[in-house]
Amino acid sequence: MNDSFRVMVERGKKKRVVACAFDWSGWDRSARTEEDALRVLAAYRPRYAKVAALAGLSDEFDATGEPVVVERQEGNGMTDYYGVSGRSAGAEQEQMSETACERKIALLRASWAYFDDVASRVSDELRKGPRGGGRERDEIVRHANGAEIYEFSPKVGVRVPLDTRQDPEKLHDYRDSFCAGIRDFNARGPSAGKWWTVQFLVRRCAWHMLDHAWEMEDRDLSNGPRATSPLPSS
Repeated sequence: MNDSFRVMVERGKKKRVVACAFDWSGWDRSARTEEDALRVLAAYRPRYAKVAALAGLSDEFDATGEPVVVERQEGNGMTDYYGVSGRSAGAEQEQMSETACERKIALLRASWAYFDDVASRVSDELRKGPRGGGRERDEIVRHANGAEIYEFSPKVGVRVPLDTRQDPEKLHDYRDSFCAGIRDFNARGPSAGKWWTVQFLVRRCAWHMLDHAWEMEDRDLSNGPRATSPLPSS
Protein backbone atom coordinates (compact mmCIF):
# COMPACT_ATOMS: atom_id res chain seq x y z
CA MET A 1 0.00 0.00 0.00
CA ASN A 2 1.54 3.26 -1.13
CA ASP A 3 -1.09 5.94 -1.65
CA SER A 4 -2.33 7.74 1.44
CA PHE A 5 -6.00 8.56 1.73
CA ARG A 6 -7.47 11.89 2.77
CA VAL A 7 -9.28 12.34 6.06
CA MET A 8 -11.31 15.20 7.47
CA VAL A 9 -11.47 15.37 11.26
CA GLU A 10 -14.68 16.86 12.63
CA ARG A 11 -14.58 17.85 16.27
CA GLY A 12 -17.68 18.14 18.39
CA LYS A 13 -17.83 20.87 20.98
CA LYS A 14 -17.85 18.52 23.96
CA LYS A 15 -17.27 14.81 23.62
CA ARG A 16 -16.95 13.33 20.13
CA VAL A 17 -14.63 13.40 17.13
CA VAL A 18 -15.38 11.93 13.70
CA ALA A 19 -12.71 10.85 11.23
CA CYS A 20 -14.09 10.94 7.67
CA ALA A 21 -12.36 9.22 4.75
CA PHE A 22 -14.46 11.36 2.44
CA ASP A 23 -13.11 9.85 -0.80
CA TRP A 24 -14.51 6.50 0.37
CA SER A 25 -18.17 7.20 1.04
CA GLY A 26 -19.37 5.65 4.29
CA TRP A 27 -15.95 5.06 5.86
CA ASP A 28 -16.47 7.46 8.77
CA ARG A 29 -15.82 6.47 12.39
CA SER A 30 -15.99 8.32 15.68
CA ALA A 31 -14.41 8.24 19.13
CA ARG A 32 -13.62 10.52 22.06
CA THR A 33 -10.38 11.91 20.64
CA GLU A 34 -8.86 12.49 17.22
CA GLU A 35 -6.23 9.83 17.81
CA ASP A 36 -8.82 7.23 18.77
CA ALA A 37 -11.12 8.17 15.88
CA LEU A 38 -8.26 7.55 13.45
CA ARG A 39 -7.53 4.23 15.17
CA VAL A 40 -11.17 3.18 14.84
CA LEU A 41 -11.15 4.21 11.19
CA ALA A 42 -8.10 2.02 10.59
CA ALA A 43 -9.67 -0.88 12.49
CA TYR A 44 -12.63 -0.82 10.12
CA ARG A 45 -10.46 -1.04 7.00
CA PRO A 46 -11.06 -4.82 6.54
CA ARG A 47 -14.80 -4.30 6.88
CA TYR A 48 -14.89 -1.42 4.42
CA ALA A 49 -12.75 -3.41 1.98
CA LYS A 50 -15.78 -5.64 1.38
CA VAL A 51 -17.79 -2.57 0.36
CA ALA A 52 -15.04 -1.37 -1.97
CA ALA A 53 -15.01 -4.84 -3.54
CA LEU A 54 -18.76 -4.71 -4.16
CA ALA A 55 -18.19 -1.34 -5.87
CA GLY A 56 -15.53 -2.86 -8.12
CA LEU A 57 -12.82 -0.78 -6.46
CA SER A 58 -10.77 -3.45 -4.69
CA ASP A 59 -7.50 -2.64 -6.44
CA GLU A 60 -7.81 1.06 -5.71
CA PHE A 61 -8.73 0.43 -2.09
CA ASP A 62 -6.00 -2.13 -1.54
CA ALA A 63 -3.48 0.45 -2.77
CA THR A 64 -4.43 2.98 -0.09
CA GLY A 65 -1.83 3.53 2.57
CA GLU A 66 -2.03 5.54 5.77
CA PRO A 67 -4.59 8.24 6.49
CA VAL A 68 -3.53 11.87 6.11
CA VAL A 69 -5.57 14.51 7.90
CA VAL A 70 -6.04 17.27 5.34
CA GLU A 71 -8.73 19.25 7.12
CA ARG A 72 -10.18 19.86 10.56
CA GLN A 73 -13.62 21.33 11.13
CA GLU A 74 -15.81 22.18 14.07
CA GLY A 75 -18.76 19.83 14.20
CA ASN A 76 -22.31 20.36 15.38
CA GLY A 77 -24.82 18.66 17.65
CA MET A 78 -24.90 15.59 15.41
CA THR A 79 -21.16 15.19 15.88
CA ASP A 80 -21.36 15.15 19.66
CA TYR A 81 -24.50 13.16 20.26
CA TYR A 82 -24.60 10.68 17.39
CA GLY A 83 -20.97 10.42 16.31
CA VAL A 84 -21.96 11.35 12.77
CA SER A 85 -20.35 13.91 10.49
CA GLY A 86 -22.48 17.00 9.94
CA ARG A 87 -20.15 18.97 7.65
CA SER A 88 -18.99 18.73 4.07
CA ALA A 89 -15.25 18.43 3.63
CA GLY A 90 -13.72 21.16 1.50
CA ALA A 91 -13.30 18.78 -1.43
CA GLU A 92 -16.97 17.80 -1.13
CA GLN A 93 -17.98 21.36 -1.92
CA GLU A 94 -16.87 20.89 -5.50
CA GLN A 95 -18.85 19.61 -8.46
CA MET A 96 -17.79 16.10 -9.45
CA SER A 97 -16.80 14.99 -12.92
CA GLU A 98 -19.07 12.35 -14.43
CA THR A 99 -16.45 9.71 -13.70
CA ALA A 100 -16.08 10.78 -10.07
CA CYS A 101 -19.85 10.89 -9.66
CA GLU A 102 -20.22 7.35 -10.98
CA ARG A 103 -17.51 6.20 -8.59
CA LYS A 104 -19.39 7.67 -5.62
CA ILE A 105 -22.65 6.15 -6.86
CA ALA A 106 -20.93 2.75 -7.11
CA LEU A 107 -19.90 3.08 -3.45
CA LEU A 108 -23.44 4.04 -2.44
CA ARG A 109 -24.87 1.07 -4.33
CA ALA A 110 -22.28 -1.17 -2.67
CA SER A 111 -23.39 0.14 0.73
CA TRP A 112 -26.99 -0.76 -0.09
CA ALA A 113 -25.94 -4.21 -1.29
CA TYR A 114 -23.87 -4.82 1.83
CA PHE A 115 -26.70 -3.66 4.10
CA ASP A 116 -29.26 -5.84 2.32
CA ASP A 117 -26.97 -8.87 2.52
CA VAL A 118 -26.35 -8.43 6.23
CA ALA A 119 -30.07 -7.99 6.90
CA SER A 120 -30.78 -11.22 5.02
CA ARG A 121 -28.47 -13.36 7.15
CA VAL A 122 -28.46 -12.04 10.72
CA SER A 123 -30.84 -13.16 13.44
CA ASP A 124 -34.17 -11.35 13.63
CA GLU A 125 -33.54 -10.73 17.32
CA LEU A 126 -30.24 -9.02 18.06
CA ARG A 127 -28.00 -8.93 21.11
CA LYS A 128 -29.14 -6.22 23.49
CA GLY A 129 -27.02 -3.28 24.50
CA PRO A 130 -25.54 -2.87 27.99
CA ARG A 131 -28.84 -1.43 29.23
CA GLY A 132 -31.06 -3.81 27.31
CA GLY A 133 -31.69 -1.41 24.44
CA GLY A 134 -31.27 -1.46 20.69
CA ARG A 135 -33.52 -2.04 17.70
CA GLU A 136 -34.20 -5.52 16.36
CA ARG A 137 -33.20 -6.39 12.78
CA ASP A 138 -36.49 -5.50 11.08
CA GLU A 139 -36.68 -2.24 12.99
CA ILE A 140 -33.19 -1.32 11.81
CA VAL A 141 -34.10 -2.11 8.21
CA ARG A 142 -37.25 0.02 8.39
CA HIS A 143 -35.32 2.85 10.03
CA ALA A 144 -32.38 2.86 7.61
CA ASN A 145 -34.46 2.71 4.46
CA GLY A 146 -37.08 5.04 5.87
CA ALA A 147 -34.61 7.76 6.86
CA GLU A 148 -33.14 7.70 3.38
CA ILE A 149 -36.54 7.95 1.70
CA TYR A 150 -37.93 10.58 4.06
CA GLU A 151 -34.88 12.74 4.75
CA PHE A 152 -32.05 12.16 2.29
CA SER A 153 -33.31 11.49 -1.25
CA PRO A 154 -35.63 14.55 -1.35
CA LYS A 155 -32.47 16.68 -1.28
CA VAL A 156 -31.93 15.65 -4.92
CA GLY A 157 -35.61 15.88 -5.83
CA VAL A 158 -36.55 12.22 -5.29
CA ARG A 159 -39.78 11.79 -3.34
CA VAL A 160 -41.57 8.49 -2.94
CA PRO A 161 -44.07 7.20 -0.36
CA LEU A 162 -42.53 5.95 2.86
CA ASP A 163 -44.11 2.52 2.35
CA THR A 164 -41.79 2.07 -0.64
CA ARG A 165 -39.38 0.55 1.90
CA GLN A 166 -41.74 -2.40 2.37
CA ASP A 167 -41.68 -3.58 -1.28
CA PRO A 168 -38.33 -4.92 -2.60
CA GLU A 169 -39.20 -4.11 -6.23
CA LYS A 170 -40.30 -0.58 -5.41
CA LEU A 171 -37.23 -0.11 -3.23
CA HIS A 172 -35.01 -1.18 -6.14
CA ASP A 173 -36.73 1.31 -8.47
CA TYR A 174 -36.46 4.05 -5.84
CA ARG A 175 -32.73 3.49 -5.51
CA ASP A 176 -32.33 3.78 -9.29
CA SER A 177 -34.23 7.08 -9.12
CA PHE A 178 -32.07 8.28 -6.26
CA CYS A 179 -28.91 7.59 -8.28
CA ALA A 180 -30.42 9.45 -11.22
CA GLY A 181 -31.19 12.38 -8.92
CA ILE A 182 -27.59 12.43 -7.71
CA ARG A 183 -26.36 12.54 -11.30
CA ASP A 184 -28.82 15.28 -12.22
CA PHE A 185 -28.00 17.54 -9.27
CA ASN A 186 -24.27 17.04 -9.70
CA ALA A 187 -24.58 18.03 -13.37
CA ARG A 188 -26.01 21.37 -12.19
CA GLY A 189 -23.42 22.01 -9.48
CA PRO A 190 -22.21 20.80 -6.10
CA SER A 191 -25.29 21.60 -4.00
CA ALA A 192 -28.00 19.26 -2.74
CA GLY A 193 -30.75 21.21 -1.04
CA LYS A 194 -29.96 24.34 0.97
CA TRP A 195 -27.20 23.11 3.27
CA TRP A 196 -25.79 19.88 1.89
CA THR A 197 -23.59 19.10 -1.07
CA VAL A 198 -24.12 16.16 -3.40
CA GLN A 199 -20.92 14.52 -2.23
CA PHE A 200 -21.82 14.92 1.43
CA LEU A 201 -25.27 13.48 0.74
CA VAL A 202 -23.76 10.35 -0.78
CA ARG A 203 -21.32 10.01 2.10
CA ARG A 204 -24.05 10.43 4.73
CA CYS A 205 -26.29 7.87 3.05
CA ALA A 206 -23.49 5.34 2.68
CA TRP A 207 -22.38 5.91 6.28
CA HIS A 208 -25.91 5.42 7.59
CA MET A 209 -26.35 2.12 5.76
CA LEU A 210 -22.94 0.79 6.74
CA ASP A 211 -23.15 1.92 10.36
CA HIS A 212 -26.36 -0.07 10.78
CA ALA A 213 -25.06 -3.01 8.75
CA TRP A 214 -22.02 -3.26 11.00
CA GLU A 215 -24.27 -2.86 14.05
CA MET A 216 -26.37 -5.82 12.92
CA GLU A 217 -23.26 -7.91 12.32
CA ASP A 218 -21.90 -7.10 15.78
CA ARG A 219 -25.21 -7.87 17.47
CA ASP A 220 -26.05 -10.99 15.43
CA LEU A 221 -27.05 -14.00 17.50
CA SER A 222 -27.10 -16.56 14.67
CA ASN A 223 -23.93 -18.20 15.94
CA GLY A 224 -24.20 -17.24 19.57
CA PRO A 225 -23.26 -13.93 21.23
CA ARG A 226 -20.65 -11.97 19.35
CA ALA A 227 -18.13 -9.51 20.66
CA THR A 228 -18.23 -6.04 19.19
CA SER A 229 -15.32 -4.54 17.30
CA PRO A 230 -12.27 -4.03 19.54
CA LEU A 231 -12.50 -0.32 18.75
CA PRO A 232 -16.19 0.56 18.66
CA SER A 233 -17.31 3.84 17.13
CA SER A 234 -19.30 4.84 20.18
